[in-house]
Amino acid sequence: MTQEVRQVGPGAGGLPPAVQALAQADFSGVAQLFANAGFTVALPAPGMLQVVKPRADAGRASVAVSVGVHGDETGPIEVLAHLLDALSRDASKLAVDLLVCVGNVDAIRAGKRFIDADLNRMFRPVRGSLAQAAESARADEMITATTAFFEAAGPVRWHLDLHTAIRPSVYPTFAIVPDLVADDAKAQLIAWLGQAAIGAIIMNPQSAGTYSYYSAEHFGAAASTVELGRVGTLGQNDLSLFDDVSRALDGLLRGLPAQPVKVQPHVFKVAQEIIKHSDEFRMAFDRSTQNFTSLPQHAVIASDGDHVYTVQHAEELVVFPNPDVRVGLRAGLMVVRTS
Repeated sequence: MTQEVRQVGPGAGGLPPAVQALAQADFSGVAQLFANAGFTVALPAPGMLQVVKPRADAGRASVAVSVGVHGDETGPIEVLAHLLDALSRDASKLAVDLLVCVGNVDAIRAGKRFIDADLNRMFRPVRGSLAQAAESARADEMITATTAFFEAAGPVRWHLDLHTAIRPSVYPTFAIVPDLVADDAKAQLIAWLGQAAIGAIIMNPQSAGTYSYYSAEHFGAAASTVELGRVGTLGQNDLSLFDDVSRALDGLLRGLPAQPVKVQPHVFKVAQEIIKHSDEFRMAFDRSTQNFTSLPQHAVIASDGDHVYTVQHAEELVVFPNPDVRVGLRAGLMVVRTS
């Protein structure tokens, strides 16, 4: 899906100024407001804002929030823009140290998902054929800023990487949580996801090179990739669909008491990863297949030359099926429900 990032002001169908600024990775306005309120503010790289309270106590949480890791996933950009704008005008209420990252700035400006390759597969020590992609250099910038932020942080660390999905889904909102997140932090994260009305949680045992898994693995952050509906054109998203996650995120940043759980998420674990090993890779279902579509035992999932992926359990559900990924990357997950 291709979008146009309109370089216009409010009115006549234009973007609200806060959304336009965030989409263009311009933090100058909110940065000044936080600085005026006594915070230490830094812009460690284009599209990144760090706001830290000087001489904060060790118990102060450090929260990273990222959007736009895929340039066509615009809903979270709008949500965060409005939330950050409002919070900066009431800056003393920021109760956490904060890192905001607008991921693939160039792709957002171009109205594309990515420039050369998927940025959310770049957070790995060996990138192989992806090493020369434009997104490789951007991932290095993000890793450097994230490392500096969390290495100076106390023990309470969060990273919420907000996305929207390409395909429709049985669960319109869902999250992927690295299984290696410590138990107490994981419980708090799952409770927050329930407050945000996230319908399903996938516990992921291994990295596919994603930003949130990197934060969990290297910095012990309670991290999650949070899928919030479908991709949409910047400025044309129905923001009422994001009300629950917006309220939950605002409460987290302001240190408000936890709200009642809106939804008790169903929990899944990864049964198998579907890796594309060659250009012969073919999936056994079409592009209309929804995330969390159920397949019975022994059903064919995909073929890749002589290798055939089949369902191993009585039931497995397919998530993120994408036969168009590069060879060597994950083309889908198969999950089973645990609760």
